[in-house]
Amino acid sequence: MEKLKEGGRQIGAGGCAGLIEVCLMHPLDLVKTRFQVQRGPDDPTRYKNLADCFRQIHRSEGIAGFYKGIVPPILAETPKRATKFFTFEQYKKMFESDMLSPALTLSLAGLCSGLTEAFVICPFEVVKVRLQSERNVLRKNQQSTYALAREIIKTQGMGTQGIYRGLTATLGRHGVWNMVYFGLYHNAKDLLPSQKERPNANLTGRILLGFLAGSLASIVNIPFDVAKSRIQGPQPIDGPRKYNGCFQSMALIYKEEGFFALYKGLIPKVMRLGPGGAIMLIVYESVYDWLKQNT
Repeated sequence: MEKLKEGGRQIGAGGCAGLIEVCLMHPLDLVKTRFQVQRGPDDPTRYKNLADCFRQIHRSEGIAGFYKGIVPPILAETPKRATKFFTFEQYKKMFESDMLSPALTLSLAGLCSGLTEAFVICPFEVVKVRLQSERNVLRKNQQSTYALAREIIKTQGMGTQGIYRGLTATLGRHGVWNMVYFGLYHNAKDLLPSQKERPNANLTGRILLGFLAGSLASIVNIPFDVAKSRIQGPQPIDGPRKYNGCFQSMALIYKEEGFFALYKGLIPKVMRLGPGGAIMLIVYESVYDWLKQNT
C-alpha cells in the first residue's frame, strides 16, 4: 500500500511540475521551433534574430500566436513529467549497486527515464511541431489539435512515418537531456547548505542548480532537437521528404548549413529550459513534500 502511495506522490508531483512549467514557458518553445525549422541563409522568410522573431509573430499572428501548439503539451505534460519523475525514481532503485558509483547510477537513471518519456511524448511532439511551424496564420484559423492528429494518423499511419515520426531523434533528445539534468542536479544537490539550518540559502541554491542543469542539458542535446524539428516539421508540397532519420538529418544539416545550424534555437531553448528546469524541480520537490506530509 505504501509503495502505491509513494508512486502516486511521484506521479502527482511530476504532473503538477510539468503543467506549471509548460504554461509559463511555451512561447519560448514556439520561438525555438521556428528557428529550428527555417532553412539556410537563402530562405527569404527567415527570422533575422530573436527580437525579429518575436516582432514578426506578434505583428502577423498576435499574442495568441505565441501559444500555437500549446494544447498537445498541456495534454501531454501531466503524463510526460509524471513519467519522467516516477520512472527516474524506479530506475534509480534498479541501478543502485556496489558496482556503480552514485554519479553513474543517477545519470543512467536519468537516461532511461528520458527514453521512457520519449515514447510517451513523441505523438504529441509531432502534432505540436506541425502547429508551431505554421507561420502567418492566426491561431483561431488553425486546425484543432484533434483534427490534425487524426489527419496525420489517417494519411501517414501510426508508425514512424506518421504519428511517431522522429522517434529516434526524440529518444536522443529526451535521453541525453534527462541524463545530464538529473545526473548533475542530484549529484550536486548534496553540496548545498542544509534546508533545515539555512532554508533560504538551500532554496536559492536549488533554483540556481536547477537552472544550470536545465541549461547545460539543453546545450548538450540540441542537435537531436534540431533534427527532430526538421523531421517532424511540414513536408514539402512536391517531392520526397528531405529529413528522415535522426543522424541522416544531422549530417545533412551540417553539410548544407554548417556546424552551428545544429544549434539553431539554442538561445530560446536555454531561456526556456534553464528557468524551466529550475521550476520543474522546485515544484516537484515542493508538491512531493506536501503530499508526503498530507497523504
